Amino acid sequence: MRAPFRLFLIAALNCSLWLAAARAAAAPRPHIVLVMADDMGWGQTGYIGHPFLKTPHLDAMAAAGLRFDRFYSGGATCSPTRASVLTGRTPDRGGVQEHGYALRLQEKTIPRALRAAGYATGHFGKWHLNGYRGPGAPILAGDTHSPGAFGFDEWLSVTNFFDRDPILSRRGKFEEHKGDSSEIIVREALAFIGKSRASAPAKPTFSVIWFGSPHSPYGASDADRAAFASQPAASQHHHGELVAMDRSIGALRQGLRDLGIAQDTLLWFCSDNGGLPEFRPSSVGGLRGNKNTLYEGGLRVPGIIEWPAVIKPRVTLHRAGAVDIFPTLAEVAGLPAETLLRPIDGVSLRPLFAAETTPRAKPLGFRQTRRAAWIDGNLKVVTPDVFAAQKFELYDLAADPLEAHDLAADRPAELARLRAALLAWHAGVEASVAGKDYPEGRVNAGEPPPRSWYETPEYAAYLAAWRARPEFEPYLAPSAKKKKKQP
Repeated sequence: MRAPFRLFLIAALNCSLWLAAARAAAAPRPHIVLVMADDMGWGQTGYIGHPFLKTPHLDAMAAAGLRFDRFYSGGATCSPTRASVLTGRTPDRGGVQEHGYALRLQEKTIPRALRAAGYATGHFGKWHLNGYRGPGAPILAGDTHSPGAFGFDEWLSVTNFFDRDPILSRRGKFEEHKGDSSEIIVREALAFIGKSRASAPAKPTFSVIWFGSPHSPYGASDADRAAFASQPAASQHHHGELVAMDRSIGALRQGLRDLGIAQDTLLWFCSDNGGLPEFRPSSVGGLRGNKNTLYEGGLRVPGIIEWPAVIKPRVTLHRAGAVDIFPTLAEVAGLPAETLLRPIDGVSLRPLFAAETTPRAKPLGFRQTRRAAWIDGNLKVVTPDVFAAQKFELYDLAADPLEAHDLAADRPAELARLRAALLAWHAGVEASVAGKDYPEGRVNAGEPPPRSWYETPEYAAYLAAWRARPEFEPYLAPSAKKKKKQP
């Protein structure tokens, strides 16, 4: 090849690469929608092979996007995972040790970061990061830990789980809604996205849709539970709620297409913890444990990311989790490193969008009250009391995905390595719990403790009017025995 022609080809190639880089740099940032189910187990999708539950819209999303078959919640109950989503950190670091704990105001969160970067931000549905327990009540205008306090411009939210015909709070103003709760909040989120897109100047949007389904109390419509007539009543309603939730995901995906932004929207779906033990077939696909355990059935959940303009559809066994959401979105949106509070427990999954990468290098750690688990590659160590550090179980998830065989006695060297790593991580989490990660070096005063909203003075004025509502009656009726507090 002649030298001048070779130089011409090199120049043309360089020009092409420069133009591609320039187009990529100039491309608008995607709209981002985070969707989370409440108490949906890893086995409760059609694409995994549930024998009678049909989830055609989740199946379509999984077929069109990046389907994770090894995706983990941030904890074994709901509030911890929600904290992990917003911070990219193990929930204990931000004060959310269990369900009903408040996220500390000192934490750095995704909505704050994206709002500062020019995004319009909205939250729709279950919140459960303001320290209230009990069924979902509309959030008060003066709540110091409302979605607005953490960076959401718009919010239509409740404190905890909610069902059909809910009372919701629109930035502190109470509204009664009719219909299925999943469909209500999807409609509201689409309205928010459409309004923000039509504004001048148009803004990219960050929307969080946190469903109340399929958490108890189970309340599906007759049509949605008709396919499960042979099941017990609770199972009919539980699975019927999943049918409605799946339909709402279909409406969300269609709504994004109708707005003309589906190609440039990153849509991420997961659940907040493992499934429930009372339903058959297994809500966790036969895995060991359920919600509120640190075995796979309590932590592994459905996970799908759809972004048509960027993601090549496929199924991955790459281990990932809720702690990875913030780091991933930070890279996608081009946010500065200081956006995230250190230490971060998650990693960016952005490289995985194009092709499979090397196995995850950073282990996944979990704490739930005194229990802890540590996943490093295919090995997992579990302890019932990380503070005592006396008993540890070891499992090989590749050879034994059901965690039936404790290898602690057979592989002492590997157990010792994982035990040491878990305890070192645990010590770091304890430093975070004490507030060492914050500029002040301590936890600021004024963080609310966990409490039942119906036993607080701030909600006392509403109790008489709400006693007859079916979702509140077991907690508020004078003659009713209070139910066990539910996460």
